[in-house]
Amino acid sequence: MNDLSHVGRAAFQPANTAEFADAMLAASGLRIDGSRRRGRGAGLNPEGRFEPREHVAFDDGWQTLDELPALKTEVQVEKPRTAITRNDSPDIPFDRSVNPYRGCEHGCIYCFARPTHSYMGLSAGLDFETRLFAKPDAPRLLERELAKPGYKPRTIAIGTNTDPYQPIEREWRIMRQILEVLQKANHPVAIVTKSALVLRDIDILQDMASRGLAKVGISVTTLDRKLSRAMEPRAATPGRRLDAIKALTEAGIPASVLVSPIIPALNDHEIERILDAAHAAGATEASYVLLRLPLEVSPLFRDWLLQHYPDRYRHVMSLVRSMRDGKDYDAEFGKRMKGSGPYAWQIGRRFEMAVKRLGLGRRGMHLRDDLFVPPSGSGVQLQLL
Repeated sequence: MNDLSHVGRAAFQPANTAEFADAMLAASGLRIDGSRRRGRGAGLNPEGRFEPREHVAFDDGWQTLDELPALKTEVQVEKPRTAITRNDSPDIPFDRSVNPYRGCEHGCIYCFARPTHSYMGLSAGLDFETRLFAKPDAPRLLERELAKPGYKPRTIAIGTNTDPYQPIEREWRIMRQILEVLQKANHPVAIVTKSALVLRDIDILQDMASRGLAKVGISVTTLDRKLSRAMEPRAATPGRRLDAIKALTEAGIPASVLVSPIIPALNDHEIERILDAAHAAGATEASYVLLRLPLEVSPLFRDWLLQHYPDRYRHVMSLVRSMRDGKDYDAEFGKRMKGSGPYAWQIGRRFEMAVKRLGLGRRGMHLRDDLFVPPSGSGVQLQLL
């Protein structure tokens, strides 16, 4: 039940995902008042797909909606059993990752990780941005897992789900502690972020990079500050991200640019400009991902389009579906990142030509795993024999 349900409720049970999406866009009562969600990405806060009912707020005549306070970020402690998440997806260049947080305060409307909040009984909308989970035990658990007999080191990816350098990291400092564990163990790490806060840990990253153990990818979605502010409201500005690439490169830390997501008729015209700017800042590698709209992300993104770019709504969604076999999203391996069809092909060729012109490598730099030393600190479980 979302935070407005106590005001007035009308329950409905949608028959399928498409009906649910259309209902959310049609029901004005689902949209949270703008003054309450200032600085947030989503305009809706529907309950997760595993919940049996959806409760919609409406004005009951007592003006109680006006009395509700602005949404604030809440952080709960999550106690996972393990720190390393493993995957065997054939179109992902890593088999393990670490996520210091669940949910992300950056509020990127396009974030494909939003549906994971449904597993917590929460919304992929505003709950994902305001009701966060921190994992302070992650560094200790990671140290224990790296110390297990038979552990074979391979690059750990961080930031592939939610951003490890989102604003709450300034207080919790979980990411820095994770890096300290990896630094001590000489374990390779690849980071993806859209935050300039990564520069806080430049001392650790510089030391690791000097031994071929670290690299950082900076996501740059657009160079348009207005679009960035609307689409990813609490992330670093485009200029600060480019400055981060420059600072990382000058410190000897390999930096790449991730042009992601590419949204047709919204930011796809910026592909070459972003690559030019990142190359000038010192980026040595580049990659891209097309807009992904899985599950609850589709209605959230479509509602956002209607709010901010209503004149482009039909054009954007028409092109999105042309690259997804007529659907909002196609989760098939090999197609979910790059799409299919003529427009997707055109984007791919434009990207390749720009990368070739600038001399940006597209193959990921191989990080060393032969320097690994299993941890032996106080947090590591002792062997019986």
